[in-house]
Amino acid sequence: MGTEPAKMSRFFKTREGASVLAIIVTAVLAIIKMAGGIITGSVGLRADAVHSLVDLSGAVIGLVGIKIASKPPDKGHAFGHGKAENMAGAIIGLFILGAAFFIAYEAIIRIIHGSVVEMVAIGIYITAFAIVLNLAMSWYGLKVARASESIALEATSRDLLADSMSSIAVLIGLLAVAVTGNYIFDSVIALVVSVVILRTALKTIIKSAGGLMDRRLPDHEEEVIRQCIENHGVIIDFYKLRTRKAGGERHIDVNIVLPGSYSLEKAHAVSEELEKEISKKLPRSRVMIHIEPHQEV
Repeated sequence: MGTEPAKMSRFFKTREGASVLAIIVTAVLAIIKMAGGIITGSVGLRADAVHSLVDLSGAVIGLVGIKIASKPPDKGHAFGHGKAENMAGAIIGLFILGAAFFIAYEAIIRIIHGSVVEMVAIGIYITAFAIVLNLAMSWYGLKVARASESIALEATSRDLLADSMSSIAVLIGLLAVAVTGNYIFDSVIALVVSVVILRTALKTIIKSAGGLMDRRLPDHEEEVIRQCIENHGVIIDFYKLRTRKAGGERHIDVNIVLPGSYSLEKAHAVSEELEKEISKKLPRSRVMIHIEPHQEV
């Protein structure tokens, strides 16, 4: 019995667990915000609720992507399923983009035709609660995403962070309505929220697409690989270093030159040592090493 809380705690520290937690938190927020939007008639709060619903859809897609990416290589996917995370991130980005345009449209309609916000205090309390919960979840999600290098969880967490920013804007709008009695502030803030969401959508799509296009690893990571090779005394030279990232996995391909007198067994041992060294410095790396004999002059 005593081990159950410990198991639960460990689970929520994984990328899968953090994704499940994000889904639970986002579902609660979406329900609360939607109820608040209906009660008050605030377009800003309704826009925030739509954002949370999009977050919820994105979080579910992100979890599916993580689950698929965690599968080992198989006959049909010899290089693994890492890109499932990038695909999930791109889909989440498209969801966020759609939410941005929907919110902007509704806000513009309200500005043109006017609107009324009732029971502003309730809207303020709901929004303040949402901000605190969202910020806590986005901070935790980003922490786990960085530790596990999960593109999908990072996309979900950044979406939640954007939701926090939009909630702050909604809170400012509701406070302005409460102080001035001018309802246009609610619609103007909703329009600002749509711009914040649009920015998040573009950043998420661009980062996810980079993995789908086999973008090389960052310079500092490639330098780590070079140092591992150069510090291995028996390697004479190396060339054709190619790198890419798929989800949280790194794929590294390099040709190394060893003394021509080395036996196949000895050359293989050097290759294995180098693979282990690179994987130690850069976790979740799949290293492919091609061995070439040094041509004596």
